[in-house]
Amino acid sequence: MNIFIKLALILLVFSCQSDRFSEQDYVDINYQPGEENLVSQLSIDAFTADKAFGRGIPGLSELELSFFGVGNAMFDQSWVSSPATTTSRDGLGPLFNARACSACHLRDGRGMPLLENGMGSQGFLLRFSTGNDPVTGPIPSLNYGDQLQDDANLGIREEGSINVNFDIIEGNYPDGTAYQLRKPNYTVANQNYGSTAGLKQSPRIGQQVIGLGFIDALSELSILKNEDINDANADGISGKANRVWNVKANKTSIGRFGWKANQPNLEQQIAAAFNGDMGLTTSIFPNENCPDGIDCSTLSNGNNPGENVEVNDRQFERMMIYQAAISVPKRRNVKDLNVLKGKKIFNQLACVACHIDKFTTSNYNLLPQLENIVIRPYSDFLLHDMGSGLADDRADFLANGSEWRTQPLWGLGLIESVNKHTFLLHDGRARNIEEAILWHDGEAKTSKSAFMNLPVTDRQFLIDFLNTL
Repeated sequence: MNIFIKLALILLVFSCQSDRFSEQDYVDINYQPGEENLVSQLSIDAFTADKAFGRGIPGLSELELSFFGVGNAMFDQSWVSSPATTTSRDGLGPLFNARACSACHLRDGRGMPLLENGMGSQGFLLRFSTGNDPVTGPIPSLNYGDQLQDDANLGIREEGSINVNFDIIEGNYPDGTAYQLRKPNYTVANQNYGSTAGLKQSPRIGQQVIGLGFIDALSELSILKNEDINDANADGISGKANRVWNVKANKTSIGRFGWKANQPNLEQQIAAAFNGDMGLTTSIFPNENCPDGIDCSTLSNGNNPGENVEVNDRQFERMMIYQAAISVPKRRNVKDLNVLKGKKIFNQLACVACHIDKFTTSNYNLLPQLENIVIRPYSDFLLHDMGSGLADDRADFLANGSEWRTQPLWGLGLIESVNKHTFLLHDGRARNIEEAILWHDGEAKTSKSAFMNLPVTDRQFLIDFLNTL
């Protein structure tokens, strides 16, 4: 055989081996053992596609499992107005947005945005306020409170209905690839308690409710250590903690739940949802959400004999155990080459500067199993200026109209399986992950621009990575 042909064959063989080994080397270098476990040893397998969320952490005691089951039943069961034959699930209203927690968080997942006029609420609502106090928070409307309730008990007028239309925003990547964004505009129709003109309003959809106990178990110090209000490190990112009113403690605390980080703990987050979304009273929020001009003392409530709230402390404790104990599914396909390339791009684009991938939980009396656990929420739980495109012009404690809490990304790639849609961001305007990235601006503008300048294959690698979370 010709010496040159032999040499060419040898080079070809070693070249192929080199490519194969370099691919494996890339996996070995970039995969961190255990990174698929987003809440360490308490992570769970996704199990079935539509039931990936809602499973409890391993190792719950028999009593905790019992409480978890009762809380799960409460989450799924529809509440009814009183008086009723049931004594443990009545008290709905008089105004409400949903009859069950699961109506906004179906299968413990994500709500749906309003897509057309006349649609009922499926985890979508409008927040209202007339102004903001940095200590006590948004100032409610005298007529409508702090959110529009689009449903009501028999004989009570609902507050109104929401209409939507969309502005279409056309654009192109630097490589010429076209994209389209859709900006929603909301108006309130059938305003039954006076004009809503002049009110600050902000749309919201319900988030998936996985991993909430782990977030609740974070110390305030662990959140504050990432705060950089004046951008001292000059990286263009200046996250700040929201300081919000803690009702039970009667003091200001660090906010960590909600789109604007406007709730200090899981207990108050759940109580606020009971009260605002379903019109149910608790010991934290004992007052009825009463329609303007109506004396609620003349209406039936769901208080059982000897009690003065509709969700008593025993029921509330069961719900707390359920919500706190919901685990986070493990990531999938973590060793795929494209996924690892996407993870590297995620870090190179500084997405991880806000979507922080490592915290350690602190003391947590409700479920000690959640203490001292390394978690990967891909959030810093801080407020960031996201630019004018996402601004709602509604302040919330220390959050101004363009600031939003960094959304935890765990569970992101399973929303489509669980909820049969991929609508993202605070009002669901983004129809998929790519659109959500393109809506980023403000402090995230540099990262978004870098994403847009990537080759199309690298953009897909990043999305492949995010879909494993």
